[in-house]
Amino acid sequence: MRAMIRALRLPIALGLLFSAGACHMTKTRLPEAPRYPTTAQVDQVDEFHGQTVADPYRWLEEDVRTSPRVAEWVAAQNEVTGAYLAALPDRAALEQRLSQLWNYERFSAPARHGNWYYFWQNDGLQPQSVLYRAATPFGEAQVVLDPNAWSADGTRAWAGGEWSKDGRYLAYGISVAGSDWSEWQVLDLAKLEPVGGKLSWIKFSGASWKPDASGFFYARYAEPAPGSAFQASNLDHKIYFHRIGSQQAEDTLVYERPDHPEWSFAPLATRDGQHLVVHIFKDGARNLVHVLDLVGGRPPLELVPDFEGAYNLVHGQGRTLWIAAQDRETPRGSLLQIDLDRPGRENWTRVIPEGAGSPTATIEEITYVGGALAVRTLEDATSRVALYEPDGRLRRRLELPGLGTVTGFETDPEASESFFSFSSFATPPQVYRHELASGQTSLVRVTQAPINPTDYEVSQVFFRSKDGTRVPMFLVARRGLARNGRNPTLLYGYGGFNISLTPGFSPSRIAWLDQGGLMAIPNLRGGGEYGEDWHLAGTKTRKQNVFDDFIAAAEWLIAQRYTSAEHLAIQGGSNGGLLVGAVMCQRPELFGCCLPAVGVMDMLRFHQFTAGRYWVHDYGSVEDPEEFAALYAYSPYHRLVDGVCYPPTLVTTADTDDRVVPGHSFKFAARLQAAQGCDNPVLIRIETSAGHGAGKPTAKLIEEAADVFAFALAHVGRGR
Repeated sequence: MRAMIRALRLPIALGLLFSAGACHMTKTRLPEAPRYPTTAQVDQVDEFHGQTVADPYRWLEEDVRTSPRVAEWVAAQNEVTGAYLAALPDRAALEQRLSQLWNYERFSAPARHGNWYYFWQNDGLQPQSVLYRAATPFGEAQVVLDPNAWSADGTRAWAGGEWSKDGRYLAYGISVAGSDWSEWQVLDLAKLEPVGGKLSWIKFSGASWKPDASGFFYARYAEPAPGSAFQASNLDHKIYFHRIGSQQAEDTLVYERPDHPEWSFAPLATRDGQHLVVHIFKDGARNLVHVLDLVGGRPPLELVPDFEGAYNLVHGQGRTLWIAAQDRETPRGSLLQIDLDRPGRENWTRVIPEGAGSPTATIEEITYVGGALAVRTLEDATSRVALYEPDGRLRRRLELPGLGTVTGFETDPEASESFFSFSSFATPPQVYRHELASGQTSLVRVTQAPINPTDYEVSQVFFRSKDGTRVPMFLVARRGLARNGRNPTLLYGYGGFNISLTPGFSPSRIAWLDQGGLMAIPNLRGGGEYGEDWHLAGTKTRKQNVFDDFIAAAEWLIAQRYTSAEHLAIQGGSNGGLLVGAVMCQRPELFGCCLPAVGVMDMLRFHQFTAGRYWVHDYGSVEDPEEFAALYAYSPYHRLVDGVCYPPTLVTTADTDDRVVPGHSFKFAARLQAAQGCDNPVLIRIETSAGHGAGKPTAKLIEEAADVFAFALAHVGRGR
């Protein structure tokens, strides 16, 4: 159920989280300065509110799959980049070490559906994880789905799924080459055979089953015009009901809004099948809620009629709904109990108060399980968990092994137990069982990664941003790191879309730490760590706060002698790629290396492609004069200045990215190559058969990390 909401709330993803490389103690011999391919310029000028804006690389927005001239440019740039990266002295050794670090057994927390426990597992270097089931948690396992059999190169991947409430069927999606588009089908779990036809042109949707397992509700778009699937704006989302065993052409149209073609829908059926709760999104995470009566024949109810908050169905029984809310009254989150016979806002009851009663906590997620509500909160970007009764009474708080991140509690709502994973920067995910009646929590499966967690030290510090705002930051290093001003440091940031950066394990990061490197992860404004107020403080005309926070983090690291400008690399993906692009334009002298991944780089045209309109709530609209001025002031593509010496930069993107179309990175890289005022390299790495990041096979992850961080190592290592 939660996956469908998450799909629409996160149309812009984190990108490459916490990838890392290694540092180097001897003098680094850099390859010869690259000779860039010639990039043609066009006489394209647009006008916004009386301001003329040149766009000389507009032609690079064309789809690489259909445009011969863009394909030629991509091939030429990849040739230059590939030769430079291959010549880096530590590239081969780094890839070998990353392969060793990735080669360990990884698994998810199990979830019970019907008579089986389902979990994901990867033996180490498998391209994709495999879905298993067992009669007991982690008992003798049987393969249910093996995505590695879907393609020879591992580029077809799981794109979400939902079990029927009786555990008879699994509806699941398949993504090709990392695209947001997915193709769905139904698996008969008794026979492990597909049932009925495939469902196409699904994006930002999951499946929500009727209780009798006769079928499910989902949302899809019409088939795009030929050649437009990866760039055209996604409009006219519609909700359908798919009956088991039928073909997609037979699906029943349930809900549409032709008067609002920009709206997108996430339909969730209550477990008793009485209502379909329709979450409606327009340009961000805020949503409407409409309720369709599936059995009583009542007219549709506009429960939440305006885009003033974020609302998510947690549970429904009869005429009562429990809805998680992040709204004007509770910006750090609460839980509402709503009687559909008295649906007015004045009758809503907040059964769990803002922040679950803590003055500093933010509710991250609420799950209905075993007749209880599992409430996960964040305190200074680390997880806390408590169980509540449906009426809001506290049942218990869970004891966690330390400061880290909790995921899980995905199971049959009637189960007597639930499972969760706990991880931190130095601890890979460990699986715990929680018995809902007794409250006993026990460690049931341990991940044996090829590291010793006690070799690493994690701390959390707080620094002041430009306007005095207190901002937290995690620091991760091997024990005994000297504060000598020379440590190769990777500063990673995101700062947007209400997304929180919490402690998590990455095998790639270990290669950096083991060579004396430092990881720094600040929780910038724009994220969700401290609720909606923290998020809004980094949006629209306040977006500069995010950049100021990141710059202040860099200055703090230098002032505290953890590193220096020449030893400081910065990295971010997607909205984090925008962050890197913006700050390197504003403070090029502050960084020794820049690594923007799949970034939003043209802030005047982002809304014109695929899911870009969803981002207006965070970024603002060029149609508004004040918001246009803010966007133009920091847009990385437009802020580059001829003759400035910019840091060594490796831009990364992918040809099948239909989230942040690769034209953003293409245009930025071309403009930066033309503007560069010194010999520092400006390279772009364009992955093939890959998208925004989701579903990327293990081998591609390792190769990309080796390339990116061999480049960083060469430019910010101690031996440079």
